[in-house]
This record gives sequence, C-alpha cells and structure tokens, in this order.
Amino acid sequence: MKATTVGIDLAKNVFQVHGVNEHGKTVLKKQLKRHQVAEFFANMPACLVGMEACGSAHHWARRLQALGHTVRLMAPQFVKPYVKTNKNDAADAEAICEAVARPSMRFVPIKNVEQQAVLALHRARQGFVKARTAQANQIRGLLAEFGLSIPQGIAHIAQRVPELIEDASNELPGLFRRLVQRLMDHLKELDRQADEIEAQIATWHRDNALSCKLAAVPGIGPITASALIATVGDAKNFENGRQLAAWLGLVPRQHSSGGKNVLLGMSKRGDTYLRTLLIHGARSVIYRAGKKVEGWLPALIGRRNANVAAVALANKNARIVWALLAHDREFRLDYATASAVA
Repeated sequence: MKATTVGIDLAKNVFQVHGVNEHGKTVLKKQLKRHQVAEFFANMPACLVGMEACGSAHHWARRLQALGHTVRLMAPQFVKPYVKTNKNDAADAEAICEAVARPSMRFVPIKNVEQQAVLALHRARQGFVKARTAQANQIRGLLAEFGLSIPQGIAHIAQRVPELIEDASNELPGLFRRLVQRLMDHLKELDRQADEIEAQIATWHRDNALSCKLAAVPGIGPITASALIATVGDAKNFENGRQLAAWLGLVPRQHSSGGKNVLLGMSKRGDTYLRTLLIHGARSVIYRAGKKVEGWLPALIGRRNANVAAVALANKNARIVWALLAHDREFRLDYATASAVA
C-alpha cells in the first residue's frame, strides 16, 4: 500500500522516514543515508511530507517540492507533544507524520534560496556586531584593571584608547600597550566587516521593491525591511496583521482560566532578531519625535512606561507591514480606516 503522509526526521547523515496510508496505518518505516533521500522520494508517488523546521529543512523542502511532493514544515515545539515514547529517530519521525496531518497545525513558510542568502547576511552581520561589542568591552575591562576608566560606547573606545596608549604618564607596561593596540586593530577589523555586510544588505534593499515599500514606515529602515521580506516571505500565509504580530512575539502572553482573562507581558515567541529590530526602530521613533508625535502614542507614553510604548508601536508596525504586503499597498502617513472616518 502506498504512503499518503510521510514524516522525516532530519539529521546530518542518517534520516528516519515514517509513512502511513489514507487510513492512518503504518506502511513505511525506513532509515536512509543522506545521499539516498532524493532518489527514494523521486521513486515515490506524490504525497504529503512533514518535517521539523530545523537545519537544512528549507533545502530539503525545496528539493522534495521539485519532485512533486507537498511539503510542510513545523516548529519543533508543536511536534514534541506527539512523541509517545522515549526520544529516538523512529519515534520522532512517527510524531512528525502524525503532527503534519492535524488540521489545526501551524506551518512554517518555506524560504527560497534568495531569502536564505539575505538572512545569511543578517546572521553574519549580527555575529560581527556581537563580536565587536565583546571586543570593546574586553578592552574597557583590561584598561580598568590599570585604573583607566572609559565611558560606555564604542565611540569612546576609538577616541580615548589611542591617547591612553601614547600617554607616557599612565605607567602602562610596553607589553600591555602592544596588546591593547592589537585588540584595537581587531576591533577596527570587526567594525569594517560589519559595515561591508551592512552595505551589501543596503544594496539588496535598494533593488527590492517590497523592501523599499516597508522602509517608508517610520521605525523601519533598510536593515529591518530586508529582514522582514526575507523572513516573512508571502504575507498571505497570515490571516491578518495580528497573526503576524503574534508570530513575532509582540502580543501579550495570556494565562486565563475559568472565564478570567489575564494578560501578561509580551510573549517573546518567534524570531528574536526581527522582534529586536522592530522594537529598536520604535524606540528611535519615540526618541526622535519627542513632543511632535501625534495620535495615540503621546497619550500612551504619558500613562505607561516608554518600553511599553515601544512594544506597542512595534506591534502596530508589524500589522502595517502585513497590510502593505498582503494587500499590495503603499504606506500613507495620513491613512485612516473606514471605521475611523465614520
């Protein structure tokens, strides 16, 4: 009997496959080596294939789609409840096979190669920025051991450290001066690498019409816009703007029971990188606008913490992003809904 639904437990070299027929009966249990996967599915009739959204999942999803199969990716935390026994490859593949057939299951959009390439630039830039911050903190900490205090901020490092190295009155050993100079050279190299990758992202952003459309929203720049386009993909995968905001973890976490609704802080689910970019962009809008900002934001800032206002604005921007992408619209600062006009 042919398998209509198949679950694959992905790995580096050994893949476990579990398949069931239209009646839910197990008809396939097989372990495949990496080089056997494509050939195995090429000889199978078209079926529904489920996989966890993990390393190489998007690559295999594209390959199996090219062979005529319907592929669905799921977040690992949604698959875990279907594991019935101890964890092993066979149990994981069976759980994936069962989870992908659930009508209420939520799926992860499959990314194309261009989206993955742009996200790779973002991940590399993020790594260089973290390394740059760590290097600056190390330099500041080492100088503090000799009683030399430098204010926080990478700009202060670039301004003050060369003067301290050249100053003969601070009694720094020559060995330490050479070490700090080497660390400063490393810091400059990290800064250069981050700037070059950021320039590549900006170039891609200018050539992408959708990314330029999102950059018109206050609080969204080229970095955030390109990351949104590469991560979200087709906005029509979400029913409305709130779903996109919830997917990014920008909605309240709920702990309700017995008819009593309790809303907590934001859920922080989804992509941490995107959520961080949107919130920092919202902080920039609040900081730069000051008292000139109009609408609901000043009233919110007046009665709540600025961090709450930043998250609220980030939530609104996420909904605007969905509306622009899903309905193919241009951003208008004076836009008002029909209900608001009425």
